[in-house]
Amino acid sequence: MRKYNLSSAVEEIAIKEFKKKLLYPYEKIKVLEVPNFPLLGKIVSLRFIEWLQLNPEGVISLPTGKTPEYFIKWTQFYLKHWDREEVKKELSYWGIDLKNKPKMKNYWFIQMDEFYPMPPDRENSFNYYIKKFYIDGFDLNPAKTILMNTWTIGAPKGQNLFSIFPEGQVDLTLRYRMPNNEQEKRQQQAIYEIDRYAMEYEKKIENLGGIGFFLGGIGPDGHIAFNIKGSDHNSTTRILKINYETAAAASVDLGGIENSRDKAVMTIGLATICKNPTTTAIIMAAGESKAKVVKDAVENAPDILYPATALQKLKGARFYITCGAACLLTGRKIKKLKNYKTIPYSEKEKILVNISYKLGKKITEIKLKDVEGDIFGKILIEKDEMKDLKEITKKIEDDFKDRVFRGIREIENTIFLHTAPHHDDIMLGYLPYILHLVRKPTNYHFFATLTSGFTSVTNNYLTEQLENLEKHIKEGRLNKLLLEKDYFEKKNVVGRDRDIYRYLDGIAEQNEEVKKEAEARRMYRNLVEIVKSDKQEKILNKIYFLKQEINKAYPGKKDIPDIQKLKGMIREWEEELLWAHLGFSCNNIFHLRLGFYTGEIFTPQPEWERDVKPFLEILKKVNPDVITVAFDPEGTGPDTHYKVLQIIAQSIKSYNSTTDKKLKIWGYRNIWDRFHPSEANIYVPVSMNSIAIMKSAFNICFGSQRDASFPSYEYDGPFSELAVKIMVQQGGFIKSVLGRDFFSGSEYARIRASRGIVFIREMEVEEFLKESDYLKNIMEA
Repeated sequence: MRKYNLSSAVEEIAIKEFKKKLLYPYEKIKVLEVPNFPLLGKIVSLRFIEWLQLNPEGVISLPTGKTPEYFIKWTQFYLKHWDREEVKKELSYWGIDLKNKPKMKNYWFIQMDEFYPMPPDRENSFNYYIKKFYIDGFDLNPAKTILMNTWTIGAPKGQNLFSIFPEGQVDLTLRYRMPNNEQEKRQQQAIYEIDRYAMEYEKKIENLGGIGFFLGGIGPDGHIAFNIKGSDHNSTTRILKINYETAAAASVDLGGIENSRDKAVMTIGLATICKNPTTTAIIMAAGESKAKVVKDAVENAPDILYPATALQKLKGARFYITCGAACLLTGRKIKKLKNYKTIPYSEKEKILVNISYKLGKKITEIKLKDVEGDIFGKILIEKDEMKDLKEITKKIEDDFKDRVFRGIREIENTIFLHTAPHHDDIMLGYLPYILHLVRKPTNYHFFATLTSGFTSVTNNYLTEQLENLEKHIKEGRLNKLLLEKDYFEKKNVVGRDRDIYRYLDGIAEQNEEVKKEAEARRMYRNLVEIVKSDKQEKILNKIYFLKQEINKAYPGKKDIPDIQKLKGMIREWEEELLWAHLGFSCNNIFHLRLGFYTGEIFTPQPEWERDVKPFLEILKKVNPDVITVAFDPEGTGPDTHYKVLQIIAQSIKSYNSTTDKKLKIWGYRNIWDRFHPSEANIYVPVSMNSIAIMKSAFNICFGSQRDASFPSYEYDGPFSELAVKIMVQQGGFIKSVLGRDFFSGSEYARIRASRGIVFIREMEVEEFLKESDYLKNIMEA
């Protein structure tokens, strides 16, 4: 078996540069912690180039998806500009031999996974990604690439697997049961063929001496390649069904959970990756959303629940991760606490609150022995920070109570500008708070959604809307409105509002026919904007064209611009329905449709003219006192959330110098991440009434989201139900820390009625800009 060189000057330099060791207590696999996401890609690229130089021939396997974005960009940049002086200087600094540019065509490439069945020419196939970014992008030798054929293996000669699995779903029970009909006989034969092919695929890798350089990401359930939670560490290349978490993560790629649920895949095994003991195996992870799976993989002994623990047997196994992804690693947290001269109050509060919740004791009831029994509490004692435990816990109790009272205080004479990346983000974050804020007539509320959100609408839903409109046109049910002058004109805000009121009347009357008419009105209005004509013939022709385009499209295919626009308009309609519940017209709602939101796998960075300036104009127009912002940590949730935050920050930075107002910024989070209670300073009680409105309004307004086609990996259901679940969990946490008597015995009905809590972080402009700059450095460097 081929023996690979594992030495690395890049790692040695990185350890000195970033001042973090490779191994801390509790860690069972070496971890290189990097300050930010772009630098993570750069370091992985440098380590890859170094490995290529040390191993002039060998076998590589590289990942697909969003995580390797900067790895790909940096590697392409270095290979293309190897002879530039500034590139030479940088490569030399990292110990790269400038005389030894890697000969990329010398290396074998192994594809690690693929959906089954999947046409290789589809843009959402991993085959396509590999050809675009690695074979073409890195100039690899096509004759030395071993790619997974999950499209023709097992199909009759000259045909593909669509004739065998027309719905794309594979019943793997046919491996061991009798087929019920001729179609199942053909499917069984195809499954046996792909199983045979997988065995041969494994043999090819073995004949090459195993993989020399493996680079992978880590999924929400901890999967490596498609070795999902529960995979045997002795597994080899095989066909299997993915679990719910993995299906949810893949739903965008495949056009919805209905296509990705129980999807069959082909993957190399954990034993395949570890076959050669001299393999360099690197797992990349960025952002706090990956912190839990990273901790599980790094700190646990080998276990089938944590697939990446299989890599512990490799001397060359590493996790290359950002600070956010490392934030839960025990040894590193201990080191950080010990490095403080005086531990900040916020850190003390977090540790003590966690102890209180873990033990099920009120914060004022925890004793010194409770603190000493906690791994992080022990450090507080060692650093002599707990001499006045009663005083500290009493202060925490008072602070927490004050945050609850802030959540019920009356706010008057205030202009709010509520902002969101997507049309349901505000609702999912803090609708229960808005339900109370709108009751004061002296407050004014405006809502700005910065993207069109078209990726969240399925083709099936759009088709339903088009067919509903087609039916209404053919039955002449919109003729009366067409006689009204300019009813369907884009600028007719009154007409837009009438569409909405008609729909809500249908809800109130429980009249499905009225609802369908309102949806048809709005879809007609949308098509008038696209076609630039209100003539029925032109609208019908456009409907026929769009339906043909949808029928031709495969699940997950990138939409043509008109379909993207229509899907975004559906999302806008849904948001308008929501705020109309509270009496707000379209004049209070801004749909920005910013250009950075493209639906590409690697989206562009925001630009001033295209993205920042439009929001700045809204700031000037509204002149708010409070601006709300989706305030997610590094690498959490959609990339869109981070980019929207930066657009808002740049706009505020410019706007703040022109106004005398003392702006307040309210950071909120929803289903993509949570505040720790110590990170928020307003706790809003959530009643059963608010919970009922959350669920009802979501189902009434967000028709495209009812079926949860693009769900969170945490919950198999609509986002509204997950949002409520999070609020209830947060309420349980605060009730545990303060004691339930504080709530049930309160003099305030809103506190007594609380069944959940919404966390808000209020900030001055300077604090918000400092936080956004910190995130910018982490994400963009």
